[in-house]
Amino acid sequence: MADYSLLEKYDAIRYRFEEVGSQITDPSVMSDMKRYVKLNQEYKRLESLTNAFKEYKAIIDNIESGKQMLDEETDEDLREMAREEIEASEALIPEKEQNIKLLLIPADPEDGKNAILEIRAGTGGDEASIFAGDLFRMYTKYCERKGWRMEVTNTSEGTSGGYKEIVATISGEGVYGVMKYESGVHRVQRVPQTETQGRVHTSAATVAVLPEAEEFDIDLKESDIRKDTYCSSGPGGQSVNTTYSAIRLTHIPTGIVVTCQDQKSQIKNLAKAMIELRTRIYNQEHQKYLDAIASKRKTMVSTGDRSAKIRTYNWPQGRITDHRINLTIYNLQAVVGGDLDEIIGKLQVEENAERLKEAEI
Repeated sequence: MADYSLLEKYDAIRYRFEEVGSQITDPSVMSDMKRYVKLNQEYKRLESLTNAFKEYKAIIDNIESGKQMLDEETDEDLREMAREEIEASEALIPEKEQNIKLLLIPADPEDGKNAILEIRAGTGGDEASIFAGDLFRMYTKYCERKGWRMEVTNTSEGTSGGYKEIVATISGEGVYGVMKYESGVHRVQRVPQTETQGRVHTSAATVAVLPEAEEFDIDLKESDIRKDTYCSSGPGGQSVNTTYSAIRLTHIPTGIVVTCQDQKSQIKNLAKAMIELRTRIYNQEHQKYLDAIASKRKTMVSTGDRSAKIRTYNWPQGRITDHRINLTIYNLQAVVGGDLDEIIGKLQVEENAERLKEAEI
């Protein structure tokens, strides 16, 4: 049975879609970049919603036409065709209604942004650093699958391999909306390379995913930033340890410090460091939002509290368990090879169900 109350919202949605479409071509709006970007985001959402309503209305009209044919037609073959058409159309209604209800819920404005990925070795000594390296390779391969671009901005290598810490920016369509589910503590259970007795150890690494802040998201004053330069360390060619290309930025009001030494050019390192600094300052406010929704959505508990254990990778059993939704799958090698779609897909489904419940549409 179709939910005709949904169709009552269609006219208002269509009117707003046309209104926003007119506004984004207005020169006065285009000159205000912050407003222009927000209106463009709204336009894309309304466009998807308008198209979904059109499809839904076409199905409803099809059902009504079929019912009218049943009332008026006497030819039994045509009546049978009408019944089949009605049945096929009615079968499409639940999925279309669910899609519209999800689209009616305002999307998180951060979901469409690029992201900054930060992985830190936790408990477990050298094995934790090695595991942090495994996680970074997993995300690198996942980004390749998605067609996203990843750029490392800062690393601190582990003594036996992997990383004590690694920071990277990920650019692409809707990066944060997908990668946000990865924030939290990732735990590994396996026999470490340094273990001589063959015993299984438990180690951990912490993953943080932050929505990248745009220039107009935050007013960053140059007078509030202290810039230090120093020689880069690690691999990178003859300029490493000889030129002051590495950058350290300190935001004096908040005490936030970021470093970037990935590029040989000081200018390029400064540009990357500024992006990360804006993001970290912006995320102090964004964290308040995450804390507010963490108690409502179990899929986001790790984002609201980055100390939360979200996933366990058990090597001996080839098992991965996501503790937020009690999901256990036995394809560990595929997942660490970058195939995260199944896990993230199920987390998205769960969050959508929670968002619908919150909105009570």
